[in-house]
Amino acid sequence: MTKRNIVHIEIPSKDDKVTGKFYEQLFGWKITHDEKMDYTMWEPGTGVSGGFSRLDELTKVGNILIHVDSEDIEADLKKAEKLGGKIVRHKSEIPGIGWWGVFSDPTGNMLALYTSANPTR
Repeated sequence: MTKRNIVHIEIPSKDDKVTGKFYEQLFGWKITHDEKMDYTMWEPGTGVSGGFSRLDELTKVGNILIHVDSEDIEADLKKAEKLGGKIVRHKSEIPGIGWWGVFSDPTGNMLALYTSANPTR
């Protein structure tokens, strides 16, 4: 069986700075902003980390996106589609980081698939 760990969680945010400060003060999470990607990340210290996704036509308040480890994103997307899901985002590169794709399940819940460019990290 392949590992299917949750590797990243995205919390929707209309303002990364405000949202980051909130979680930093509430939980003590380390908040960092990557200027190059214009993306704010959070780290709880141990366990799965994540980031704050900006609200848009696909990312609505309350739509927390879970990223699951995938050895073959294209194959997993095809399988999800065959099982009644829909491809929301085909495999795309996150430069220098890895690749991701998004599908929705038959209910409409969205999950992301992720493959790291640096699997030893």
